[in-house]
Amino acid sequence: MRVESPLRRFWGALTRKKQNEDDGSESKLARVLTLLDLTGLGVGSTLGLGVYVLAGAVAREQAGPAVVVSFMVAAIASAIAALCYAEFAARVPKAGSAYVYSYVSIGEFTAFTIGWNLILEYVIGTSSVARGLSGYIDSLADNKMSKAMREAMPIDVDFLSEYPDFFSFVIILILAGLLAYGVKESTLMNNIFTGVNLIVIGIVLVAGGINCDPDNWTIDPKDIPPGVNGGAGGFAPFGFAGIMAGAAKCFYGFVGFDCIATTGEEAQNPERNIPLAIVISLIIIFLAYFGISTVLTMALPYYLQDPEAPFPHLFETLEWHAIKWIVSIGAIFALCTSLLGAMFPLPRVLYAMSSDGIIYKKLQTVHPKTQTPVLATMLSGLLAAIMAALFNLQQLIDMMSIGTLLAYTIVAVSVLVLRYQTEELLSSSEWSVTIPQVVRQLFNGERHQDPTKLSSAIVKVSVCIFAVFVCGACGILVPAEDYINGDYPGVIVGLAILVALMISLFIVISMQPTDRVKLTFKVPLVPLLPLISVFFNLYLMFQLDSGTWIRFAVWIAVGYFIYFTYGIRHSIEGERLLTNAELANSKANNGIDNTGYDRTSDVDAGRKGENTHRLSGAPPTYTIANEST
Repeated sequence: MRVESPLRRFWGALTRKKQNEDDGSESKLARVLTLLDLTGLGVGSTLGLGVYVLAGAVAREQAGPAVVVSFMVAAIASAIAALCYAEFAARVPKAGSAYVYSYVSIGEFTAFTIGWNLILEYVIGTSSVARGLSGYIDSLADNKMSKAMREAMPIDVDFLSEYPDFFSFVIILILAGLLAYGVKESTLMNNIFTGVNLIVIGIVLVAGGINCDPDNWTIDPKDIPPGVNGGAGGFAPFGFAGIMAGAAKCFYGFVGFDCIATTGEEAQNPERNIPLAIVISLIIIFLAYFGISTVLTMALPYYLQDPEAPFPHLFETLEWHAIKWIVSIGAIFALCTSLLGAMFPLPRVLYAMSSDGIIYKKLQTVHPKTQTPVLATMLSGLLAAIMAALFNLQQLIDMMSIGTLLAYTIVAVSVLVLRYQTEELLSSSEWSVTIPQVVRQLFNGERHQDPTKLSSAIVKVSVCIFAVFVCGACGILVPAEDYINGDYPGVIVGLAILVALMISLFIVISMQPTDRVKLTFKVPLVPLLPLISVFFNLYLMFQLDSGTWIRFAVWIAVGYFIYFTYGIRHSIEGERLLTNAELANSKANNGIDNTGYDRTSDVDAGRKGENTHRLSGAPPTYTIANEST
């Protein structure tokens, strides 16, 4: 028997994949969510802070009236990512969203990275919405809460808030208790609040539309008051760089639809309803953002927007006081809905990761009465509450996008990997190829109709190289946005070369055969749309500041410490592979152990024991020859 080197075993542990098999085991989570519930969850979780805070802030500080273009760019990136999520939801209707998707297609280490990023996304999403809700209510009360807290408990630390926000802290803990009580009850409230939210947005569109003045999109620089940062005036006062920086901010407004994909074990008919709910919710969200940002910047000049509470400020300026209060109360309801949607997926990701053993298994405990992961819900709520109390809104928003963009990138890559993956694993046996075979397969010279080991490997390598070229292009393009006007021909030549190389890789991937698996939804125009998604997501990540990257690196370091000290040794997949290896050795010895008993007939029983315990609080048990191993 060949003994593998420690390095090879370590690499095998990092790349082991979750078995995507219908093992017949039932989830402990209750399947109660309908298509309406899922759509309401996606719209409610997304259509909150982006409408009532983000549009005004980006218009004033980054993009001006071109905030509508920023929202459109962010919407395109999100829509393509949503299509990738929808295909994965059809392939893998399990709790855990992008974490499970990457675990099935790429491997355990990548899955942990994505899952850890999703935890960051949902924690900060919950904290930021709570902080935004607190700020909205505070602004309606003439900032009395913030003034009192600044005087009583000031915080003089650069990277923390000016004062602890106990209102946000308490709101999140109450919400965590509601989610722990029951899924159906919390989604009923979500549906009601989402309906109120859409009514309020309709009121804003009508009332603001009556006061629209197209001249506010073509303001002359001479008309900008002195001392106001109005840029160059016009539709895009801060240029192309401002539009793209605004797009990176606006992307925050579309974060949340992916919470639909975390409900794979609680949705009715998940293969159909999850993809459909994602598409419907994204359409509603984009139309709302585009309409709101148009009305807001036409009704009031961009440099006069209030970045904290733009709509109360707008209607106060217009002296429409009744509309101001209607919109303000509706905004509070909407932010409550967004808060619920932001926190809803967080315990589900923790549940999925703990069920697989790569974070502490105690977090997978499901309460027998409420059928919800109570411990994971309350701990995640406590973490989000602490962050909401200690960080201000802008710091939280800046932290959120990077983890989400990385998750979306991995989902797009995973779609490509699975679409071009052969059913026979590359590691299942030793194999070798010659350079002429590789060159011939680059253009599918053998005219294969189904994926092969070589074609699958070519796609994986090509996608990795494509991502490297995208990073190179972004490294050139992002700093050059202010001067890419022909005065620097080297920049243009460098970009042209990288674009040509990326197009070549696209052609190579397009030539490879794809799988023929029948799904209720598949991403169209593969590999074009997933590769575009990779480009958009990486480009928006490069728009984020260095402080965000540093904080992100610290978060990742903490996660990797947990994985390498606990997860890599307690992984359920690792235990499964170890058991299979022992059974393979038994088969190699003619299936007879040293007691004379034939153990090979018990393979299936062992696997069923593992799958039965995967979603429960107990460790997996394998029964072999009436012995518990």
